[in-house]
This record gives sequence, C-alpha cells and structure tokens, in this order.
Amino acid sequence: MRRISSALSEPLHGVAATRELERLAATGLPPHMLMQRAGLAVARLALALAPHAQRIWIACGPGNNGGDGFEAAMHLHRWGKSVTLTWTGLPPGKTGQPPDAQASRERALAAGVPMAAQPPEDFDFCIDALLGLGGALDPARPGSALMREWLARMRAGTAPRLAVDLPTGLDADTGAFAAGFAAGPEVFTLSLLTLKPGLFTANGRDCAGQVWFDDLGTASAGAPAPDAWLLGADRASRAPRHASPHASHKGSFGDVAVLGGESTAHSHMAGAALLAARAALHAGAGRVYVALLGSPVLSTDPQQPELMFRAPEALDLAQQVVVCGCGGGDAVRAVLPKVLSAAPRLVLDADALNAIAGDTQLQTQLMARHQRGYATVLTPHPLEAARLAGTSAQEVQAKRLVHARQLAERFRCVVVLKGSGTVITAPGQASAINSSGNALLATAGTGDVLAGMLGARMAGGVEAFEAACGAVFAHGRLADDWPAGGQALTASALANA
Repeated sequence: MRRISSALSEPLHGVAATRELERLAATGLPPHMLMQRAGLAVARLALALAPHAQRIWIACGPGNNGGDGFEAAMHLHRWGKSVTLTWTGLPPGKTGQPPDAQASRERALAAGVPMAAQPPEDFDFCIDALLGLGGALDPARPGSALMREWLARMRAGTAPRLAVDLPTGLDADTGAFAAGFAAGPEVFTLSLLTLKPGLFTANGRDCAGQVWFDDLGTASAGAPAPDAWLLGADRASRAPRHASPHASHKGSFGDVAVLGGESTAHSHMAGAALLAARAALHAGAGRVYVALLGSPVLSTDPQQPELMFRAPEALDLAQQVVVCGCGGGDAVRAVLPKVLSAAPRLVLDADALNAIAGDTQLQTQLMARHQRGYATVLTPHPLEAARLAGTSAQEVQAKRLVHARQLAERFRCVVVLKGSGTVITAPGQASAINSSGNALLATAGTGDVLAGMLGARMAGGVEAFEAACGAVFAHGRLADDWPAGGQALTASALANA
C-alpha cells in the first residue's frame, strides 16, 4: 500500500478494465480472498491515518464495496476499536448480497461488531463503503436518499473520512460527482486493485482528497492496457536548456513568436501576449518575438527588454514556434489562415480557438495540418472546448477524457484540456491526466503563461505531445511549490518563475 504523489506516473484503469483485472486476479485465488485482502487493507490504512481514533463508524452499501467495509469492521473490532456498522440493506427485489459481500457481513456479525439502524451520534473516524466501482448515486436508485443522508452526516462532522475504492457518488471514469461537493473534514481514498481516472480529474481531486493505492497483491498476465496515465515528474520532459552543450547559442534553443494582444480604441489586451512571451523566455526559448494585433501601443516591454517586437507580417512563421490567440480578440481571425498554412509548429489558445470554433473554413485548415506533417497543440479551457465540440461546458466537464480525445481525433492534433486534472491527449497516444497544480492557478493569465511555456519546449525540439506533458506538469508544479505567505501567485509572477 502506498500514497499516490506527483513524483511517479501511474497507469489508470476505468470501470471496464478494472472489472477485467478483477476477474483475472480472482481466477488464481481462493474464493473470497480478494475481498479479505481489500478489507484488511482498509482497516490497516484507517489505523495508520487515525491511530488514536476509538469510535469508528462504517457505512456499508448493498454490494461488494459494502463487503469491503464489513471485512474492515471485523479487523478494527478485533484490534480493540469501538466500531458501529450501518447498512443500507438490499434494494427492493434483491434476495441477497453478492456471495463475497454476504460472507464478509456474516464474518463481521459473528465477530460481534454491532449493527445500528442509524449513524452514531459521536465518532472520531468514518469509512464510506456505500458504493464502489460503477455505482451511480442518482434519485432513481433505491436507497440513494439514505446514502445521501449518511454522506451529508459524514461531511457535517469533524472526523476524518476514508472512502473505500471511490468516494460514493464519484464516477470512476469521468470524475463527475453526483452527490454535490461540499467542504468537510479530512478526506482520504484507498483505491483498490487499480487507480481510476475519475480520482484525478474534474471533481475527483476535491472529492477523493489524499489518494492511497493497494493492488491487493495481484499481477495478472494479459491485463488490459491502461485507459490513461497519471502524469508525474518522471514522465514530464525537462526544459530544453538542461544538459545542453557548452557551445550552445541562442539559436540552439529555437524561436517562439507570440501572436495576439489585440489593441483597439476600446480595448487593450497586450498583457496576455506579454505573459505568454515572458513565460516562453523564462522557460528556455532562445529568442522570443511578440507580434501585437490591431493598433499596437507597445514597441518594447520595459519589464522584459529581451522580447523583440515585430509586425505580424514580418514574422518568419516557417522557422518559429507560433503561439497564437493570447488576447487576440477578433483581430486574430484575419491572421489565422496564414498561420494555419505557414507555421509547422503551432500552439493555439484562447481567441484563436474561439475563432476556429465559429469558422468551418478555419476548421478545415486546422484538420489539414496533420497531413502536411505539421505539429499543432490546442489548449482550451472547458468553455472553449465546448465551442469547438458544439456542446456545453457542463457536458465537457462531465466527460473530460472523452471530449479531449474526440477533439484530438477530429482535428488530428494534441489537445490540452485545462482544469482540475488537466487532460493531455493526442491521436495514437494514451491520454495523460496531470497530477500537479492547485487552486492558486485559478487567476487571470495563467493559461497564457502555460501557452508560452509549451511553445518554449517545442522550440527546444521536444515533440508536441511530450512538450505538452512537460509544460503542463511544470506549470502545475510551480503552483505546488509556491511559498505560502509569500508573493501572491499572479500570472506575471508565475511567468517570471
């Protein structure tokens, strides 16, 4: 058993793959052995997380997740803890639990663990063993109202909470959460047999809290390939300047051209382009050019005089990694046809994505880039992804991995779907879910910084998908390492870091 961190990349398996792994593992073990191992793992982690807790409430559901809870209750009771079990009972029409869960319930009751109809008034640790893999908490499900009531009781208390395999209500594949997230006490999740994608994206990171993993001692031949990977520091490519020859010069690290920052009589958005350019420079690009759109009001950046300003038509698009769209406004539409046709390496962000979403000719140009061997990275947030997909941001958030893959396949490019657990995907590649980052990044301009960082890695010769993985992880790690109580994390401070 181990705690999951951002140091190592981890394979992620969804519901179907996990069930297949479970089937393969069970064929080589005595009956009931997997559940016995799972229950023991839950009990051991509970003891490690709260060694001084004496009054433990375990809420069990009707299926195998509840069986894991019954098994854990037996061990904790034998170890001298005061354990109270509550059980939802069986849904209408069901005549019995699954065999393993039934056996574990009988073992717990035979060991003398008390069963109660209602949660105890006082507890100092609680375990959510209501619904596990594939269990949907929706109003149509019998017993959902009682489960919601018990979950609310857990969140309302001050005791730490451990979820068995998955927090009840969290979709293992998508990270969508049916029960409605509310802040509560310390939260832990012990993922069993496999790590699930939903634990790390959308609502997953908030709901799951600190994630632990136990493979239950299984190693099955012929196991299905991972559905995705949790992106860790070991997988993220380093910035281009690391381990470079002493004889390097500024041309060794490539050129980045940032095209955006529209200026009009009513609006000046140069800041977005400057943030991307500064980030590209600090992330290792040899030379960074800035081409502002509209009626530029700047010809130099006093805070970063190394940036070189050019008219859009003066850029050498064929030789530069182009970062297009940061603060581009409506003016970006006029330059996109040339950019899409002439830039072999391209990062499209913000207003460039919005322009493409509303123009079928630009979409056709974008799709044609792959046939020419050009590298393209799209960096949408959920609303921008929804515009590209012709759906809503809520639908994108409900199925982040699915929509990211669909966009990547449709436009034949790398897609970075930003948000909690940023998804990076590309045709023919297993998707990655980023493990770094936190709410400090929820401030204006940090997406522009990411685009610049990504451009710098591509300029240094890193392939587009790996450049995206490296930039996204490094971007999040900067926020994770941001000193508490120090300078506020603004986009400009992030770019300089």
